[in-house]
Amino acid sequence: MTQRPTPAAELFDALGLKYEQAFGNAPAHRTALTWLTEQLAPASEVLDIGSGTGRPTAQTLADAGHRVLGVDISPGMVEIARRQVPNASFRHQDARTLELPDASVDAVCAFYPFLQMPRADQKDLIRKIARWLRPGGHLLAATVTLDVEGVAGQWMGHEVEVTSFAAEAFTALLEAADLQVLRTEELDFTPETDGAITEPQVFVYARRR
Repeated sequence: MTQRPTPAAELFDALGLKYEQAFGNAPAHRTALTWLTEQLAPASEVLDIGSGTGRPTAQTLADAGHRVLGVDISPGMVEIARRQVPNASFRHQDARTLELPDASVDAVCAFYPFLQMPRADQKDLIRKIARWLRPGGHLLAATVTLDVEGVAGQWMGHEVEVTSFAAEAFTALLEAADLQVLRTEELDFTPETDGAITEPQVFVYARRR
């Protein structure tokens, strides 16, 4: 009997701090956060989608004096994040159901939250992010650049189902949502965990026009 793919909430509940250990020291992630802190005015409003354990994203931005709201589908991750980053706020919620006022945040971080969403949901969420950003507000987004839809496989010891876009198609989604892509960084990254598989990734720096 085939094991069903692990839903996102169950997957990240199971991973907990193992995810931070595997991905938290990624140089491209750290570089992107340094760039964002240099762009933001003091006490900016930042939304972190797929906030995980709160580190490094929410912690870096909150420690820099910004007001950070992290949203994650995993209640276990939210519990860890609240404990690790008490100077940020965290909410257990599927980002696809999140509603915020238009033009209400100065920046959005979205590091890998799209991979277990259908393509239509990814497109809808990107359009919502563009609406939430104030004019000139910044988006940092990262994803795995595989041109796949609903493909099952093993990842960090769990069965998952992944949907993603090639790098050019992903950046085209942002541009179609009226987000100006300022810069992209494509790279291969190997998580710091036993048996890890090297992942093709893209980090996108963008802003609302």
